[in-house]
Amino acid sequence: GISMSAISASEEERTAVTVVIFPFQVDNDWRDLDINSKDVDAEKMTRFIRMNELRLVTEYNPVTAVGVMQSSLQLHLLLITDKMSPKHPQRIHSYRTAAEQFKGKILFILVDSNLKSNEHTVSYFKLKKSQLPALAIFHTPDEEHDVLTLDEVSIKRIQDFCNNFLQ
Repeated sequence: GISMSAISASEEERTAVTVVIFPFQVDNDWRDLDINSKDVDAEKMTRFIRMNELRLVTEYNPVTAVGVMQSSLQLHLLLITDKMSPKHPQRIHSYRTAAEQFKGKILFILVDSNLKSNEHTVSYFKLKKSQLPALAIFHTPDEEHDVLTLDEVSIKRIQDFCNNFLQ
């Protein structure tokens, strides 16, 4: 998942090295760290890579399911929604924006309700397609969870839902 590139000039010129984290399937931007700065050391570079190695939003499907289950993060927030909806781009933008605040605390997961392989996930949270989109937060060790059906997927609603569960 991580790709790094280094760009260096000739010996006479100043060497420029940049670490670039390229986007994943759902994320649409990349992060880079200018390591020419004198205050960047191995610890800061390691922290940069660790903070950015997880997707902001992981799309749940049979391929990613194993990685999701093996995540070191014990809190999972699922946005269960129809990816074919005309409102999907706005929904995923809000979801991704909210994910920034909880990076390293909560694993944000997108569950496409159209995928047959995701029917079990939708039914686990006792949701019907007519109740979507919905948020479901899940604590993996004890399976404690909460569900919120949404008329609109807003950053504030997502943040409030996460903060209430964390408290």
